[in-house]
Amino acid sequence: MFLRKLREKQQVEQATFLVDGAHDLNAALERLGLRFQITRHGNRNSVERVFREVKRRTSSFLNTFSNVEPPTAESWLQAFAVWWNQCKI
Repeated sequence: MFLRKLREKQQVEQATFLVDGAHDLNAALERLGLRFQITRHGNRNSVERVFREVKRRTSSFLNTFSNVEPPTAESWLQAFAVWWNQCKI
């Protein structure tokens, strides 16, 4: 279902998906006619590290702001974005 939605919303026809040896994922990509390459090291590991870090930070944010109203969390995020962008200069 995820791959179908991805295909509907993004232009992935020309993309090559880097996957490990997971037979279910390989079969799903093949069934949808999407290209994939089995890769166990290299670029795939780098992409996984980025996603792992995003998941970790998202989880940390959720744990910190789980009991606040959405406007409070949004206000904090906006303030953080201003601070972050100022630090990058």
